[in-house]
Amino acid sequence: MRSGMSFPPYGDTIGSIVVEHVNGYLVDVISGAIYPACVNFYEGQIVRIERKVAAPDQYILPGLIDSHVHVESSHLSPYRYAEEVILHGTTAIVADPSPASATAGAGGLSYMTEAGRSTPLRFHYAVPSDIPGLGWQEVRSLLSRDEFVALGEVTDHEGLIEQQQGMMGKVEVAHQLGKRIDGHAPGLRGFRLDDYIMNGVTSDHESSSPEEASEKHRKGMSIALRESSASRDLKALVPFALRNRHMFATDHLRARDLVDGHIDSLLRQAVEEGVDPVQAVRAATIWPAEHYGIAGGVLQVGARADLTVVSDLRSFRVLETWIGGELVARNGELLYLGSMPMPVAPLFPRTRLSEIDVRASGRSASVKVMHVGRRGGVSWGQEKLPVDDGSIVADPTRDVLYMVWADPSRDWSLRVGFIKGFELKGGAMATSEVHKFGGILAIATTLDGAREAMNEVAAAGGGSVAMLGSNSVMLPLPVAGLMSDLPAREVAAREEELVSFTREMGCPMNDPFLTMAMIGPFLPAAFQVERVVLSVGA
Repeated sequence: MRSGMSFPPYGDTIGSIVVEHVNGYLVDVISGAIYPACVNFYEGQIVRIERKVAAPDQYILPGLIDSHVHVESSHLSPYRYAEEVILHGTTAIVADPSPASATAGAGGLSYMTEAGRSTPLRFHYAVPSDIPGLGWQEVRSLLSRDEFVALGEVTDHEGLIEQQQGMMGKVEVAHQLGKRIDGHAPGLRGFRLDDYIMNGVTSDHESSSPEEASEKHRKGMSIALRESSASRDLKALVPFALRNRHMFATDHLRARDLVDGHIDSLLRQAVEEGVDPVQAVRAATIWPAEHYGIAGGVLQVGARADLTVVSDLRSFRVLETWIGGELVARNGELLYLGSMPMPVAPLFPRTRLSEIDVRASGRSASVKVMHVGRRGGVSWGQEKLPVDDGSIVADPTRDVLYMVWADPSRDWSLRVGFIKGFELKGGAMATSEVHKFGGILAIATTLDGAREAMNEVAAAGGGSVAMLGSNSVMLPLPVAGLMSDLPAREVAAREEELVSFTREMGCPMNDPFLTMAMIGPFLPAAFQVERVVLSVGA
């Protein structure tokens, strides 16, 4: 659609005021029309849209929106995260800061909201719904603030269905304040799903099949198609996306994936799989904006001037990002200056963790074992393990490994259990990225290895480490024990090195540390074993 004409860059005059403007083929997400236009804006608001006979060979979209993300999973501080996603055309996100709340408490939650204000990216938040110590009074206080647009994903769907008092109090507060309630119910179908929805849940990003997504959508939920580092569901859900309104979400997206693309990547993939380009753009703009009641999502007079300019509607190569009428990125270069806020530090033990032991009498012991699937699903089983000199011995040949958790809610006491699914042949992994309950979690072939790895994480002020013999790789995460203030590409390189090292240790997972983080909610149930007394040496 090249016209051979030249166009003024950005400035224009309407009456007595000078306005900014962008020329291109406007994608009208309301009517579905695409036409040459000039979008004029003044003081952050669109003031005029002129139809043109011709336009530059580029497309003007509303600013892209991520409907559900945990910024902490990128291993990037909010400032560094914003730098990267703005380059990819994202202008707003709905972030659930539950990981920072778990590791650093109220200070972690405050840090995430304050840090978001240091960038042009528009941060909206969901209040964590299942963090210990965050009751309905705290939820009410947070949801009363404009930047909090929802109650965060209700992972305890059984507690909601059974109308347990603690969860129902938070849901009732969200209802009273007119805020959305995010869901998290993988595989939930039928009457149990009906009960879940009837208790107020309004969205879900956990569907893995078109049938599951269709049932949830038919029963009133807004469905987000997720493409994360842990769960790549978009392709499987394309049959649903072809026919139904939906949103896009990145959920847990590591820096090594983020540097290759954000919501622009989901647009590209959806169109490659056959989704109509306008339908895909709506999923990244108007539909999440309408669901959460946030500004943006459309290009019309009076709307906020958040725009993403792309090369075409197939590759979606981002040329420019405008937020509030300010040009913040062009052709892969950031055009704004900001300052990183002081990071919040996690609370780790000041002394090194003690000797660890797991005691039993007799020659063998039957133990409870957590089974972890490749997608992070958890089930339970029993295994018989040998007892040597009164200590239960893990068996890497059967993939039965030690799992040791330093529990911050119990004054950093060590709890020992067993786990299958990581397939380590030797060595140990440890991380301070532990969802819901925080602390430091290790998986190892020996207890001495677990202790050494956990001490490395504590000494670094947070991070993830893999150790095998005299070799080790560390990803320091000093910001709340979850994030780094390094630029995205440096963090991505360290992530790649760390994951590559775990493969040398025998672990086949795409990202074992993300899997470790996601089993955090199951940890309190993981240390009950039959006919075994667990103890920790002083």
